[in-house]
Amino acid sequence: MKIALLRRFVALVEHDLHFPRTADALGIPLASLYTTVGKLDDEVGHPVLAGAKGAQTLTPAGRLLLEEARRRIADAPEPAAKAVSPAGGKAKASKGKGRAPIVKGQPKPYKKRQGR
Repeated sequence: MKIALLRRFVALVEHDLHFPRTADALGIPLASLYTTVGKLDDEVGHPVLAGAKGAQTLTPAGRLLLEEARRRIADAPEPAAKAVSPAGGKAKASKGKGRAPIVKGQPKPYKKRQGR
C-alpha cells in the first residue's frame, strides 16, 4: 500500500469522516479522496467505510487499517519537500499585429467606416 493513500485515510478519520473538509485540508480534489477510499477497499478486500455518504462509520476492517496505517506512517520517512520555483518570469512580446492605440478625436483604427 502506498503511504500517500494511508495518509489520506488517516486524515479522513481525523476529520470525522467528512470528505469535503478533508479534501480542503489536504489540498486535493474531492473526487481524488473518494478514489483513494475505493483503492483502499480494493487492496484490503473489504469495505473500510460503511453507511450513507452523510453518516459514514469505520468498519472493523477500517479500524484495523487505521491502526496499520498509523504504524506505517510513523515508520515511514518524511515526504521530501517540494521545490518551490520562483514566481513570475520574463515577459514575452506579442508576435501579432495587435491594435493601434486609440487617439482622442480620431476614428478607432480597428473600426471600419460605414458606407453611405
